Amino acid sequence: MASASHAAPSDNMQKVVRPSAIRPAGAIETGVGHFSEWSRGNKKEYLIDWQKGLSSRWIHVQGNEAGDLDSMAAALTWAYHLEHSTANTSHPMQAIALLQTSTDALDLRPENTLALRRSQMSSGHSDLLTLDELPEDPETLSRDIKGIVLVDHAAPLRKWEGAPILSIFDHHQDLGAGPDASPRIFAKVASCTTLVAERMLDELEALSEEYHMPHELLELILGAIAVDSKGLEEATDRDRKVAERVLKRSNWRKENLDDRMQHLARILKSAKKDVDHLDIRDLLRRDWKGDMVDTPSPRTPTVSLGFSSIPFSLDDQIMKTEFQELFDWFAIEAAWTAQTGTDISVALNKHKVRDSHGKKHKFREIVLIVRSDVRINEAQAESLFDTVKKAIEADKTLNVKPWHRAHELGRWQMVWTHENEEAGRKIVRPIIEKAVMAWD
Repeated sequence: MASASHAAPSDNMQKVVRPSAIRPAGAIETGVGHFSEWSRGNKKEYLIDWQKGLSSRWIHVQGNEAGDLDSMAAALTWAYHLEHSTANTSHPMQAIALLQTSTDALDLRPENTLALRRSQMSSGHSDLLTLDELPEDPETLSRDIKGIVLVDHAAPLRKWEGAPILSIFDHHQDLGAGPDASPRIFAKVASCTTLVAERMLDELEALSEEYHMPHELLELILGAIAVDSKGLEEATDRDRKVAERVLKRSNWRKENLDDRMQHLARILKSAKKDVDHLDIRDLLRRDWKGDMVDTPSPRTPTVSLGFSSIPFSLDDQIMKTEFQELFDWFAIEAAWTAQTGTDISVALNKHKVRDSHGKKHKFREIVLIVRSDVRINEAQAESLFDTVKKAIEADKTLNVKPWHRAHELGRWQMVWTHENEEAGRKIVRPIIEKAVMAWD
């Protein structure tokens, strides 16, 4: 008996089973290179500090909610610069680029996917921090973090208003937000990344010892400028000079600037057009921008306004629906705006038509929908719809005409066409926001 008590454990005794490592959702390959390594480590440190209650150390560098290549490149560039330029000072900064879109929405912009792959980032975008990965809602987190830096938009979304605005870089209209921000740079250039890269290079070259600038980030910067300037064909002098400075530091330093930028523009533009496979919901959300708008009405002091930009006519979009009918497009749109809690949604469509001589003509459409089940009742929806409709129809820069199937539309729905090529969201949004802000 005594000897039996010291016998070796039997085979039927429980064994310790250790769980296998789980890879990040969607990740297939870990990125290679310094930039991917920094971005992944940066995200890890941010989440660790949040767990420890140390979010107050961190600065969010955030682009607009459409999440285009310009916003993404600008945010990543400035976050990298803030951390590295202050690393050896008495006041090192911790900054992270926040992409204000969901992780899966990044692939709705194929040019982003291509640019990130060329920059050797991890697949599945696991190197990047996206809105759906935030461990707290923005309203709460905005009161905890050190502050925000705005790139490629002039004012924070309502949910980030609790955070101090530390800096602003934008190439749109100055809305007066963050008057004490520094730097606070507004300029008419093709790409916001131009403004960020210019300031980054100026500060980098003023350091007693420059930090390492990874070629992957430099190439991402050039790609963003190339897309927005159409290969420098529509560049300002400032865009061109910054692109030249960046190129000289990149692995493409021996190449001709215009040749390289036109090549980047071609391949990224080709990727950008690869959206035929997207369904209506994805087309609505791939370039969605929305926020709360204040009104003078005491009954409804704020309404939610959202805009999508879609590179297909409404007729073509209808053919993408399950039933290929008008009602189905509006049903899908209603499901999306119900999810986002939007009171007024505007789809801005653009497409080209060839005439009998083969010449292309560009057309735009404005689709207006108001719903009464979020913040406003039916009487308010009727009044708000009429207010916005009149503002659109009265604007002489748009010169809209009713869509050919306008007579089939439902209540609080309207579609117009126009031929002003320049009248995209930057033109239409202020017209509608002004009308909403005056609505009572």
